[in-house]
Amino acid sequence: MEKIKFSKNNINKKDIREVEKILKSGWLTHGKYSNYFEKEFSRFTGSKYSSLVSNCTAGLHLACKAMGFQKNDEVIVPAQTHVATAHAVEYTGAKAVFADINLYDGNINIESIKSKINKRTKGIIIVHFAGYPCEIDKILKICRDSKLKLIEDCAHALGTYYKNKHVGNFGHAGVFSFYPTKQITTGEGGMVITSSKKIYNSVKQNKAFGIDTDIKDRKVPGLYNVNSLALNFRLTDFQACLGYFQLKRYKKELIQRKKIAKNYCKLLKKSKQVSFHNFMNNASYFIFPIFLKKKFKMKLINLFKKNNVGFSIHYARPVNLMNFYRARTKECKNAKKFSDETISLPCHSDINLKQIKAITNLIDKI
Repeated sequence: MEKIKFSKNNINKKDIREVEKILKSGWLTHGKYSNYFEKEFSRFTGSKYSSLVSNCTAGLHLACKAMGFQKNDEVIVPAQTHVATAHAVEYTGAKAVFADINLYDGNINIESIKSKINKRTKGIIIVHFAGYPCEIDKILKICRDSKLKLIEDCAHALGTYYKNKHVGNFGHAGVFSFYPTKQITTGEGGMVITSSKKIYNSVKQNKAFGIDTDIKDRKVPGLYNVNSLALNFRLTDFQACLGYFQLKRYKKELIQRKKIAKNYCKLLKKSKQVSFHNFMNNASYFIFPIFLKKKFKMKLINLFKKNNVGFSIHYARPVNLMNFYRARTKECKNAKKFSDETISLPCHSDINLKQIKAITNLIDKI
């Protein structure tokens, strides 16, 4: 059986030629493609402001900092996510409090959010798992009623919409990832979007040491001031170049991902031991997660390995059960069950119908 990769980037020869030009120019940061990418990202998502950062984790941290989270504050996050979501909170001095998830889509559970709110709660970070949108209307109501800040972790969700509005635009800030397995990649990289000029300025300054003046706006070279304690979370211009050109082509990629998801749904609907989320046209399908009992999952993992089929697990251990957090967090039952019974199938644009049939035939075998 031919090898089927779990993920594949969409970088082409033209992208590489453009990167080569930047490398030869010697102007590797603060360049034109960073500006192009930010503007194109705002156009694609409909956001007012976009700011490039070195990775999604940095973006989440900068968003938390812009929210003013600090010691003795609590911020609610889903238990089933990448550890970066919780770490971003902790680095402000605030405490990450874990809410359980929905079993059907992996997104944060509304009733669990409500049960975690107390007088110390200052915010919520939601994650649009696998590109499926969260129940945003209900979450916004909770935030309004309890006066909470909302950050959207959109690491999986480029091209995901909720009621015809791109995710990331509902909260105070939305943060995206350009890690190699994501829909578009810059190697490492991320983007923060917001409709607030205040939040945008905070992110812009704090991703560059807290410096108050952009390099292009300095009347005297090297003369600037520093307003806050901050690190360097900027992205290089050659990375921005890669992201910019992929984003320009992304609508075609998104169409293909949805076709793949539809085919998975069609071919797996007769499998009694496998369940999956119904097809959603407004989801971006970073991955295609399926759910099956643990005994079948281990058989399928071995079968995939034997037949060179790429797969992953998002995520094999809930964050609240990791050593750093475990001592102070009660178990979230749905998150544990989800991690035990899910496998992520490949959903990138290079997957063809023949390969999808091969994958689903292996699933049928177990």
